[in-house]
Amino acid sequence: MTQWIEGTISEIIHWTGNLFTLKIDAEVDGFTAGQFTSLALDINGERIARPYSYLSAPNQRPLEFFFYTATNGLLSNALVELNPGDSVWVKKQSTGFFVLDEIPECKNLWMLGTGTGVAPFFSILNTEEPWERFENIVLVHAVRTLADLRYQEIVRSLEQKHTDQFLFQAFISREEIPDTFNGRIPASLEDRTLEKKLGLDLQPDNSHLMLCGNPSMVKESSEALKRRGFKKHRRRTPGHITTENFW
Repeated sequence: MTQWIEGTISEIIHWTGNLFTLKIDAEVDGFTAGQFTSLALDINGERIARPYSYLSAPNQRPLEFFFYTATNGLLSNALVELNPGDSVWVKKQSTGFFVLDEIPECKNLWMLGTGTGVAPFFSILNTEEPWERFENIVLVHAVRTLADLRYQEIVRSLEQKHTDQFLFQAFISREEIPDTFNGRIPASLEDRTLEKKLGLDLQPDNSHLMLCGNPSMVKESSEALKRRGFKKHRRRTPGHITTENFW
């Protein structure tokens, strides 16, 4: 049975006109990095809820969430209007299998995300487990414009702390920005330009990929990888690709 608790907005950051972050004080149950909970508001007498992944690590407070306002998104367009001190409903329990416990042993872990789909990756990367398990970790963040490329302070911190272990690459589809890919993730997996630029071999026998965000990116990237010999990971049939769609 869903148990809702009342959280309090401690901070809201408006990155762009439709991209924002909420920091929430709420006494939720413990969760695993990569999992999601649900947030809700009572709108016109009805509780409107949607699942959102934690961007914050399990030991970090306040809880942090990263949003786009969807064109017809009743909840996201209401959340963006909140102010510090306002209340929001938070589901006390978290769920989800987009976690490292589900990832088989391998040498290199690739995290490919679009837009706010990088949230669970930051939650995972701000724990000790990935750095103890994997020899190399790649984070790819694909956005439309440079203004959408957020949380670079976390990226820089990870680069400084894990100099010989962490690689980051930004994709910006609608602008040409130095040191970024002007294009889409699936094409770079198809022609192998991503791994060539990073200087890191991407093969089924040494790598696992976590894909999160835009369903089109997830689908097309998975198809490109399958043509290269990668396969979907399942508990009973271990593979190389773990996915989570963000809508």
